[in-house]
Formats: sequence, structure tokens, C-alpha cells
Amino acid sequence: MKSHARVVVVGGGVVGVGTLYALVKKGWSDVVLIERNELTSGSTWHAAGLLPLFNVSYSVGKIHQKSVNLYASLEEETGQHVGLRRVSNIRLAQTQDRMDEFKYYAGIAETIDVDVRVLTPEQVKEIWPLCNTDGLIGAIQHPEDGYVQPADLTQAMAKGARDGGAEIYRKTRVIGFEQKANGEWLVKTDKGDITCEHLVTATGNFVRQTGEMLGLDIPVIPVEHQYIVTEAHPEIKARQEQGLPEMGVLRDADSAWYMREEAGGLILGPYEPGAPVCYVDGPADDAEYELFQEDLDRIAPHIESCIERVPAFGEAGIKQVYNGAICYTPDGSPIIGPAWGKRNLWLNEGHSFGVTAAGGAGWQLAEWIVEGEPTIDMIGVDPRRFGPYAARGYLKTKNEEAYRNVFTPHYPDEERWDARPLKTSPCYDRMKALGAVFGQVYGWERPNWFAPEGYGFEESEIDRPDVITKENYAPPAEGEKVKELWSFRRSNYFEHVGNEVKNVTENAGLLDMSAFAKYAVTGPKAAEWLDSILANRIPKGIGRVGLCHLLTSEGGVRSEFTVYKKGEGDYYLVGPGAFERHDWDVLNKLLPEDGGVNLQLITTQYGVLVLAGPKSRDILQKLTDTDLSTDNFKWLTGKFINVGIAQAHALRVNFVGELGWELHHPIEMQNKIFDLVMEAGAEHGIKPFGIRAMTLMAIEKSYRLIGRELSIEYSAYESGLDRFVHPNKGQFLGRDKLVERHGAGDAWRYVTLDVHGVKDVDARGSEAIYDTSGTLVGRATSGGYGWRVGKSLALAMVQPDKGDVGTKLQIKLLGDLYDATVIEESPFDPENERLRA
Repeated sequence: MKSHARVVVVGGGVVGVGTLYALVKKGWSDVVLIERNELTSGSTWHAAGLLPLFNVSYSVGKIHQKSVNLYASLEEETGQHVGLRRVSNIRLAQTQDRMDEFKYYAGIAETIDVDVRVLTPEQVKEIWPLCNTDGLIGAIQHPEDGYVQPADLTQAMAKGARDGGAEIYRKTRVIGFEQKANGEWLVKTDKGDITCEHLVTATGNFVRQTGEMLGLDIPVIPVEHQYIVTEAHPEIKARQEQGLPEMGVLRDADSAWYMREEAGGLILGPYEPGAPVCYVDGPADDAEYELFQEDLDRIAPHIESCIERVPAFGEAGIKQVYNGAICYTPDGSPIIGPAWGKRNLWLNEGHSFGVTAAGGAGWQLAEWIVEGEPTIDMIGVDPRRFGPYAARGYLKTKNEEAYRNVFTPHYPDEERWDARPLKTSPCYDRMKALGAVFGQVYGWERPNWFAPEGYGFEESEIDRPDVITKENYAPPAEGEKVKELWSFRRSNYFEHVGNEVKNVTENAGLLDMSAFAKYAVTGPKAAEWLDSILANRIPKGIGRVGLCHLLTSEGGVRSEFTVYKKGEGDYYLVGPGAFERHDWDVLNKLLPEDGGVNLQLITTQYGVLVLAGPKSRDILQKLTDTDLSTDNFKWLTGKFINVGIAQAHALRVNFVGELGWELHHPIEMQNKIFDLVMEAGAEHGIKPFGIRAMTLMAIEKSYRLIGRELSIEYSAYESGLDRFVHPNKGQFLGRDKLVERHGAGDAWRYVTLDVHGVKDVDARGSEAIYDTSGTLVGRATSGGYGWRVGKSLALAMVQPDKGDVGTKLQIKLLGDLYDATVIEESPFDPENERLRA
């Protein structure tokens, strides 16, 4: 075994070998893979090999698309058979909600160039004659979908990697890792040690041991998954003898199972409630080609529904039942990208669809390692999207939940309920008593909206279809009513959120934003450092507030912060709560080594209550002796004030476009401040409001969000951040590439759209946008109904020549085309008169 390599990949399943192959294809030949036993001996060998392109996550969708395209060329490149069968995939719909989901997804697929076709039940029968189409209302088909032989695929990529100079060491066990002072990694094995510049882990079921050796609690625990292989069936054998095409992969989403042909018989794979986590502490040292005892009782309802849908399944004898481990994360998406708190450490773990993702995951990880940045927005799979809260007990609960919900409709507003509440701000009980319907971000509970007193539905009165996957609401606590019904269309909360917007606009509202991530940046070089990493000019005067963006080396937008200068060498940064670990890791890795800057994570030290609306000044002035007049307390400034007997840093900013203040306060004082503000505001009509009202008001102001309008794929100029970017201030991270890209001509343009003729559906984000000739010209990033302007709005990225005000476009919402017009930014209060009042 060699003693040094540029990259060491640990793990010889399809994901690890895919990473090795991608690194070689990227031009790095000095790369090594270490596998404890034989290639594919973990979970790859028992995988069904399916290649589902369906995924509502942009990141995962792009990764799966790349994989399927790569596998089609591997055999010709390597001479190794991979068993690729592009037999197509059909997903069945028995309910309108399911069909809405498929139509929503089809729009996403079109924006990433994945072919999806909508089918009638009659067309399903033509393609899958053994399928009983009774009760179906439609289906979608991926013509390029199918399956592959996982072991053959892995061997083909291994050959491709070896042909490019990579080395693979089998029967070699990793026994420890050590990072050297120069950033290199020492990988200790039972065959000797090897030093590398970059370390990649793709250890599958052994991820818990891997994390322990690295000092990381990697948020992955496997779950048991069963599938049944039948004996040959006469009708399938007859089709084969007649030379008829294979019927393809069939997925009855409303019954939570997949099926495909296998050696003249069938494979059935259900995703059932009750499937337990496994390998919580990892497999035994000698584990190899391991399976668990089958439990057919657990999947009996799925077997019964399958027999009804495909009677031939019930006529064929069972040949074998597989029950093996599949890795899961709390949200079901994999972990691909840099590890937090460690340099040159990369994770490629948590793949529940590892065969489908292996090629694409390796592709982007290789780009990230070699070039310093991925080429697509990977935030949906970034390891840092979870925080320290995602530990052992949480993972056991959430990963089982993610597994059983693989086939449930993925509503845009759904809020999964397991392992909640976990993190709550002090005023949680007060908000709950006022009718809060909560959502969750980064483990924190936040009010999405407020239900009127006594509002809700008894479960018995909710009309739900007779299918297995029919969860369209969160189960209420004992004695409580169901508050929200999830939908792809305007749901029951629509008018109540509208009332919240109206009250904030006419009176005042109070919003809990304690989940904001908060950082303290201090030290003699704090200003110099912030100026070198942020694209905007940082606030110069004490008490000034600025919106600043951290760019990638390519000029894309990585992070966004509100920066408040509390004193000389003393800055308070506020960022999105969902990005806390991501931003904390990015900032730490950018810190100068001379000790001139001190960075602290202080999220849990401060709560945030947002007071907004035209009467907010009258309310707050009753509680403080600080003069809140515009002359004394201007927009985009902050002051340390008293709030009754409590205290807060009051920042005159908000995300709703109204007069108001963010009150950043010691979190132990939150309930006192909450009570004081609500009491003082009673005569002014104050009411609490939630995230959904805030979001709709932000859309009316054309405000941008990280992960939507702001992305590493769009340059800061393409996202319309011109007034927040100052190349003439001097050098900052990403400056030169940003200027170069802008000078060569932007590829995208950020616009606000007025969507016409809408009745019960609004844009959500990711919908396809066309010009009047029917040519795809962009995609929506956000959308919703603007209550203050009385319009259905969408924010979008379009081709530059389609972004002029007045341009006529079309947007596809749940399969139907709606006319849309490009309008001026900030359709509500474009001059910011209300903000500055």
C-alpha cells in the first residue's frame, strides 16, 4: 500500500467507488480507495438497483439525472456490463392530491431537463397490461428511468477508476484517523498508514463508527428495508418468449410500494410504517453481506394492495425475501459535502437511494474537492443542514419517519411531526395559547400561522381517500382539533394568513424569530476581516445596520447576514436559522490565523421578537424612554434600549416592508418583553403573526431568500443585488470572478411576476416559465398571494432578454399554463415610505 495520496476514499460500495471514479475523471489520478472487505459487501449488494429520477429536491434531482446519464455510457467506456435497463418508470395516482404532486414535480423536472410524461389509466394499461387500473385517475412516466445491476455498476466504475490511475485496496480495515497540523489526514489501517490531502468517507452502514473515529455525530442511522422476489410467472415468461418489451418499473405511490420484473417474476418493495432503525452503533466488525430476519406481517397491507393492483403477484410463489439496511437521514436526502469543523474532510453518506445517486454525488464531490466549489446548488444535501440537535435519539425517531414517508405526498407546506417539539423559545407556550400552528426549522419551533380560537376539524369529519399514504395533516394532540390540511393548492389557512397580513398592515403584529442564527464578531481586526469577506460595505458608524452577502469564489451567493455595529471592533451578525451550522462552519474556515478576530456563536443567548406595522412606534414608545422618532431613530440603525424593566438591541429593520423593529434581547427576558408588548399593543389592535404571513409580505417587496433567489448558481448581479455589491470598495471574496462574469454578460435576471387568472393555486417555487412562443426561459423561485396588492405573485430567474418590465410570459402551475407579466420590483410600497415612516 502506498504511503501518500492526494485523496483517500473510505468505503467500497457504489457511492465510494463512484466518488473515486469521478475524481479520476476530473483529472486526479493519485487517488486511493480503501474497503474493509470486498467491493459492494455492505448494502450495495442487496439493493434493488432502481434508478428513480423523481425527486422534488433540486439538488437530489440533478444528482440522480447525472447518475442515470453516466451509467448509460459506462459499458462502452469500460467494457464492463452494468445491467442498465431503461425500461421506464410509471408512478400511479389514485387521488387528486397525488396527481397535483405529480404535476408540480413535472414542472420542476422540466426546468432541469428531465423527461416526464403524464399518462391516462388507459395508457398505463397499454404499457403495463398486468396492472389493474381500476381507481386510477392518472400517472406519470419517466421514459429514461429503469434499473441497473448494482454490483456490476460498481465494478464498472472501479475499472474506470483503475484505468485512470486510481488504486483500490480491498480487505483493508481503517482503524483510525488523525489530522495533522498542516491539514493533511493520516488514515490508519491494519495494513499500514496512508497520508492524504483530502479524506472522503462513503462508509454506508458503518457511518456511526466512522463518525466516532472522526469526532463527529454524523446524522445518519440505517433503517431496515424489505423486498420480495417471486418465482417466475407464466404471463411474464410468455411476454419474454414473444419478444415483448419489459413492462418497466411500477410504483403505486398511494400504496407505498415499487415493483419491477426480475428473471420472469416480480420484485415488490414496500415502504411501511414500523420499519426499525438498525446498526445504531454500527454493524459488527465481521459483518459482510448481512441481512435481517424478514417480517412479512409488517408489510401485509402493502402485499394485499399489490395483489389487488397486480393480481399476478399473488399468483407467483415467493422465491426470496430480502431485509437489509438502507442508510437514512432525518429528511431522507443524503449527506454530500464538507464536514463541519474539519478541513479537507468530505462526507458522502446517508444514501437511501445510493445506486441512483452514486454517479451524481461523486461528480459534484469531485468538483467541490478539485475546483473548490460544486457546479450546482447543493444546499439540499449539504451535511451542515443539520445541527447538534440531530443526535442519536432524534435520529432514531426522525429516520424511521423519513423511511415510512418515502411515498407519502410531499406537500409544499407539510410539517412532519415526529421528534417535536424539540427546541422552543421561552414564549412558545404563550404563542400556542394564542392559536399558533407551528412549523420547524433547524429543530426550532416557529409559528407558521395563528388559528382563531376554537378553530379546527375533528379527524372524523375530514374526508380522506381509502389509500395507505393518506397523511395530509399532522395528528393533533389528545383533545385538540386538526388545525391545518396540507395541499398543493390554497389550503384552509389561506384566509387566516390573509387576516394576519391585514392586521400588520393596518395595526401591528408580533412575530417570534428567535430561531435566527446569531454571531458575535469582535477584535482589533474584526472590521478588516468582515470587509474582506462581504460584498457590501460593512456599517461604519456605531449603531448602523447593513445587509451583507458572502459570495463564493465564483461570485455566487453563499450566505446573507444582517450586520449591526455595536461598537468599535464589535459586530453582531444575524443569519438564517436553517443555515446556522453551514454559516458557522464557513465563517470559521475563513478566520485569519493571527488571532485578530474572535468569532462566537450566540444564537441561544438572544431571542428575537419582531414588532411591525404602522402602530408599532406608538406601542414600543410606551415601553421605552428612547426617542423612537424618525429623526432620532432612522431606518437601518440600531440602539440598545429599555423595554419596560427589560432590555434589547432594537434594530429598525424587518422582512415585511412595514415600520417596525427587531428586538434582540437576552433570551431569559423574552416572556417579560412579550407580555409588555402585547399589553401595550392591546389598544392598538396588536396580534401575533407567523412565518407564512411574513413570507407573503416579503414576496410583495421582492425580497430574496438564501436557497431560493440567492444561490451559488446565480451571481450576485443575476440575483439583483447590485446595491449590496461594491467592487470599488476593494478586494473581497469572489469579487474578481463576479466582475468578470458580469462583464461577460449575466446568464439570468431576477424578476417579479404578476400571475393572471389564478383562482386556487399560486406559485411555490421551481415552476417552469415560458415565453409566449412556449420556449422554456426560466424558473420560479418563490410565490404566493400578495394580500396588500391583491395579486398572485411569483419571483423568478429568467433569461436576461425576458426580464424587462411589461414582458409577457407564462408560468405552469400544477400542469396548467397561466399568463404572467414582469412588473417592477417591490409592487407594495416601492419607495419604502412605510419602512422609513
